[in-house]
Amino acid sequence: MIGLKQKLDYSDYAAIPDDGCRYEMVEGDLLVTPAPSPLHQRVSKRLQRCLEAYFERRGLGEVFNAPVDVILTPHDVMQPDLVVVIQPTQVSERGIEGAPLMVVEVLSPSTRERDRTIKGRRYSNLGVTHYWLVDPETRRLECYVLQGSQYVLCVEGQGPATITHPHFSELIVPLSDLWL
Repeated sequence: MIGLKQKLDYSDYAAIPDDGCRYEMVEGDLLVTPAPSPLHQRVSKRLQRCLEAYFERRGLGEVFNAPVDVILTPHDVMQPDLVVVIQPTQVSERGIEGAPLMVVEVLSPSTRERDRTIKGRRYSNLGVTHYWLVDPETRRLECYVLQGSQYVLCVEGQGPATITHPHFSELIVPLSDLWL
């Protein structure tokens, strides 16, 4: 006898009709996220420009913004706000295949807890080296780096601070530019 599928996989995810919602899949479970606010989008766009100036202008990698599928496993498909890829072979017709160098989540009231817990654990378990959390409400940026199988806070800043990232020579993020 054929049983019901216990976990969704990429083929199920790819079959979801385009209904304007933002879907992600974590360990085969489907998650739906409301559209981000203008503040969320503004902060994401400004940080994207900063990351592009560092990674793309130096030929170190490519920065993508949501919505783009990051296919980590057949049962884990995320749509982080920003993604930094340094291996061009990871970019396919479907999306980003495998763990990128960095993912950035801009926290929203509806995603704050999920981004900090469920998604953070999955990103670390699946080998995403750098995980950044941006909180527009508290005007805070937290940069984590993977050590072993867990993220460790590498650098953080709040308000008008300027962050210099220790793992990326000359990557400087003036936080006041994000909150304008």
